[in-house]
Amino acid sequence: MVEDETLLARQIETALLDARYAVDCAADGERADFLGRTERYDAIVLDLGLPKIDGLTLLRRWRDAGLFVPVLVLTARGSWHEKVQGIDGGADDYVSKPFRMEELLARLRALIRRASGQVTAELRCGDLILDSRSAKVTVAGMPVKLTGHEFRVLSYLMHHRGRVVSQAELTEHIYAQNFDRDSNTVEVFIARLRRKLGASLIETVRGLGYRIEAGQ
Repeated sequence: MVEDETLLARQIETALLDARYAVDCAADGERADFLGRTERYDAIVLDLGLPKIDGLTLLRRWRDAGLFVPVLVLTARGSWHEKVQGIDGGADDYVSKPFRMEELLARLRALIRRASGQVTAELRCGDLILDSRSAKVTVAGMPVKLTGHEFRVLSYLMHHRGRVVSQAELTEHIYAQNFDRDSNTVEVFIARLRRKLGASLIETVRGLGYRIEAGQ
């Protein structure tokens, strides 16, 4: 999340954390450029009016470098030229300031779904349903309580059903950049999810990682 207005940045970060996302924050274009090139993100929220490197320049740099992570641009209200420039520069969607946080979260969910080939907010595997809007999980209609990290692991595997996801990739996506990342804890979260959701849901592909089959 790239935003130089301190209060707004704090509000967006809080909303994203409450929605169970792992969040890295940058207050200027230089920091954002470094993070964008060194970390693998599911999506980026990008303000265009940034110090050091403006958002539009940053966006074009990323696209020219082959970084195709979904980008949601924040634009000034009524500034139609910013919207046009942002989309022409490679943005996937935009929200005009001031905005409702629910709209930003909804657009972000949609970008992440589209990037992983999903078409609805509810992800299903047999009796298991993960609702990305409410961050709730049910099995056969019964709610299952998950911790934030357990939810992120399950959500990432559900968004990439049918594909083997390595332990390192999971670690990158469930922890913020400034968190002490320990890949061994992924095994703990997988074990907890199997106890709560059923032992057969998550397959271990020896030496490669984990997979939830698309056809379940």
